[in-house]
Amino acid sequence: MINRDEAFVLLKKYLRDEENIRYSVAVEAVIREIAKKLERDEELWGLTGLLHNLDYEYTRSDPEKRGTLSAQILEELLPERAVNAIKANNYMHTDYIPTTSLDKSLIASDAAVGFILAIAHETPSKKLAEIDLDIVISKFKDPSFAAKFNRNRIRLCVDVGLDMELFLKLVLETLTKISNELNL
Repeated sequence: MINRDEAFVLLKKYLRDEENIRYSVAVEAVIREIAKKLERDEELWGLTGLLHNLDYEYTRSDPEKRGTLSAQILEELLPERAVNAIKANNYMHTDYIPTTSLDKSLIASDAAVGFILAIAHETPSKKLAEIDLDIVISKFKDPSFAAKFNRNRIRLCVDVGLDMELFLKLVLETLTKISNELNL
């Protein structure tokens, strides 16, 4: 299995857009926190989160292929369960249905990070510091806000034993801790 430094070099090889790199770092941080909470392998889960969108810039115009290309690149570099989780993140178009805690945690984390970053981008300062849990929950309950975000993906946190509100709090707190790194 590759280490975090090697994974970051690989990430920068495939993702050129700094915003996409920061997004991957955000998902990594969140899923590491979930792994810690669930007493799972933080390193493996973190690498899965960091590399989950490795093929994003190559599949942007063909999202049905997202995850499949990443899986091919990572096949010899990560354990099968991590590669499967990356494929599961786009389960509607890949051959892998999410079944494990890692699969579902990645899907929920990816969706929640995107959702909370959408909230931050809507604030006057575009900073996470302006957001609190009440705002996140209110926006989550408002189907007209960020309608493109499939809230059922976020709700998968419940399948791994995390209460929805506590999960959203964990995501917000984790993102806020690394807000400087995210430029938010």
